[in-house]
Amino acid sequence: MTAGQIPGPIYRDTRDLTPFGAGQVRTPAREIAEGVGGLIHGVLGGRGGALISVDGTVPRLKRLAGKAAKSVYDAIFASTDPNRLIAVGREYPGWSGLCYVMAGLLAHKQGGYLRAVELLQRGLTTKNDDDANQFAASYLTRVVTRVEVAERIEVPVLFSEESVFLALSHSLRETGQTEAALEALGMLPPSLPTALARCALAHTLGRDHEVVVWTEGLLNADDLSAALLLVRARSLRRLGAHEHAQQALKEVLRRRKTSMALRNDALTDRALLVLDNGRKSLNPRDWRRRRAELETFEVIRKDVEERRLWEQEWKQFGGD
Repeated sequence: MTAGQIPGPIYRDTRDLTPFGAGQVRTPAREIAEGVGGLIHGVLGGRGGALISVDGTVPRLKRLAGKAAKSVYDAIFASTDPNRLIAVGREYPGWSGLCYVMAGLLAHKQGGYLRAVELLQRGLTTKNDDDANQFAASYLTRVVTRVEVAERIEVPVLFSEESVFLALSHSLRETGQTEAALEALGMLPPSLPTALARCALAHTLGRDHEVVVWTEGLLNADDLSAALLLVRARSLRRLGAHEHAQQALKEVLRRRKTSMALRNDALTDRALLVLDNGRKSLNPRDWRRRRAELETFEVIRKDVEERRLWEQEWKQFGGD
């Protein structure tokens, strides 16, 4: 099933457990804090920022693990160079698919999006041996990929189908391949992070009708849903459905714990709706009063103009 064929909402995940952590809205203050925190963590002996991210501690390798498993383990958890994983994959062809995927996730983390696209696509099309699949199930469950699913919105994703395809989609988006980025998400199960990524891409491509259908009935339960409601409101505004857009923005502002950055975006979008409507206020009473004031002003202006013409004619006939 390709993107755009789902007839209804795509954000309702019925699974008991998902691979997603809590989404975060990136702000300049948060970026500075994370940078300082990462520096202190490195000084105190923590894992380097360029290494693959792990939730908690790196799992220990079993003593009886084979030579291939040891080589792949070291290349994943102890190296910052994707080339080392590529070399190990060439040495052990049955493990090459896994090695290319992990090299792509590492390149994605380091900001090498063009290379990440190449490696992830190659890894996804290469079949692994059973030993490689068993290794992934045993040692990679704590690997975390932080993916920007929409502008300023990041989500940590445990190693899974979602982490690989979301990272691929993000890398494609960063390299200007927006259509391919949307297509890469078409087969993933419903979830808020995936829905946000898909709707943000669809909105960029001008596919606003799909965004509206995909987000029907959404409520503001957390910052991810609030960000998705903002995308919905912008698509509705572009379609001319200003009343429904206003309702979506009102839902963003309803929850007090919504990120201040998202609330500010909602207020800005609400002001843009006012400008689109040619009004100074969203309150109907204020608008009716303003319209009456304008009509009165038009009458006064007409009276002044008629008096000026009458005075000109009077002077022409020799009046004082």
